[in-house]
Amino acid sequence: MAVYSTINPATGRTLATFDEISDSALQSIIASSEEAYHSWRTRETTDRKTILARIAQQHRDSSEELANLITMEMGKPVAQARGEVELSAQIYQYYADNLDELLAEEHLEISGSGTAVVRTEPIGPLIGVMPWNFPYYQVARFAAPNIALGNSIIVKHARNCPQAAQKIEETLTSAGLPKGVYINAFISSTQVADAIADPRIQGVSLTGSEQAGAAVAEVAGRNLKKCVLELGGSDPLLVFDDADLEEAAQAAAANRLFNAGQACTATKRIIVHTAVYDDFVSMLAERMTAFEPSDPTMTETNLGPLSSQQAAAELDEIIGQAVSAGASVVLEGGAAEGNEAFYSPTLLADVDPTMDVYNTELFGPVGVVHQFETEEQAIDLANDSPYGLAASIFTEDMSRASRVTGALETGMVWINSTSKSSPELPFGGVKRSGYGRELSHYGFNEFANKKLVRNTRVQD
Repeated sequence: MAVYSTINPATGRTLATFDEISDSALQSIIASSEEAYHSWRTRETTDRKTILARIAQQHRDSSEELANLITMEMGKPVAQARGEVELSAQIYQYYADNLDELLAEEHLEISGSGTAVVRTEPIGPLIGVMPWNFPYYQVARFAAPNIALGNSIIVKHARNCPQAAQKIEETLTSAGLPKGVYINAFISSTQVADAIADPRIQGVSLTGSEQAGAAVAEVAGRNLKKCVLELGGSDPLLVFDDADLEEAAQAAAANRLFNAGQACTATKRIIVHTAVYDDFVSMLAERMTAFEPSDPTMTETNLGPLSSQQAAAELDEIIGQAVSAGASVVLEGGAAEGNEAFYSPTLLADVDPTMDVYNTELFGPVGVVHQFETEEQAIDLANDSPYGLAASIFTEDMSRASRVTGALETGMVWINSTSKSSPELPFGGVKRSGYGRELSHYGFNEFANKKLVRNTRVQD
């Protein structure tokens, strides 16, 4: 049965379908990955650097084709899609540029004679389970550091972007990556579990829902495999009474509505000091209305459809339940009629812990505003979530910013800005947002063998 499908969310039309592979085909893929690993791990560092740089350039050379593909498959506005391709290229280039430093031996201070060093080495074939909301970027975060390190990779991509999944493998191999080092696999959840359990596979990385993360972590734990999880987020944005309200409102609107609000690090809970609450909410609603759902293939479009009509309908149901329970609608949006998956910006207030929406990750162009009077109340509201991915603080008082940063239960904090990704910055969260880090040297070391070499002979 064909279960990987390209369905254009802007039109509702099914454009292509792909079958899952057989269990025997998966076994062949794992064998190929293991074989490729043993040769790739021994390749000269200069070769790996050169290929990574070619991969970066290949992304840039094919930018329009790559961007148009994800615009068609998951609805990302094409200007944002081009930005995603460029960010992916930067990630591959970062590991090409910094590989020598990342692999450098660490010399330890020891007692006694001789030397002790820690080497950074690969561990073997890995499985990556990747999401649809950033089809190239999410893969680059996992693939680039591990290819650089010398691991081989099998990727199970999301079911609604199969052509992008195929295009990634094609892009990497056309840049000179040896066959088997990166393999796209159209496999089921059951086959993912089987692959994790296979003794040839040494680790798994998943970006997705907390439910999927729990399932993968269970299998990984049972089989003693290293696991990195990047899961959901309900990121707070704190606006204090001394903040630049224009800057904060613009940042909150842009971050909440980027990629149609379908980002784990999107601002979802906006926590505002009572003294500036009315003015700020008015500014925020005005800026959100500047984002109008329209054709994602047009460069000027700033808000495309959700990933599917089903996603739009489910979001509409969640909002309807919240309003029925007493939430106020500051800015009324909603799902479009017909087969399209467009959803207009929505802003809610008066959401309390008795409502399901209070702790639900809203994956779409919907924001929630809260009020606070004291710094302690702001911190309590921000931390009152099962998630702990990122947070933003808007204030001109850097002492306050430092205090609040220390009290927030998140993996990342941004001061007078919203979350922005860059190759040199580690990415990851705490609580039900997962564990482990991607990007920078932290991501490079997640699936590395930090091998101690102790030589008791005194060196000349």
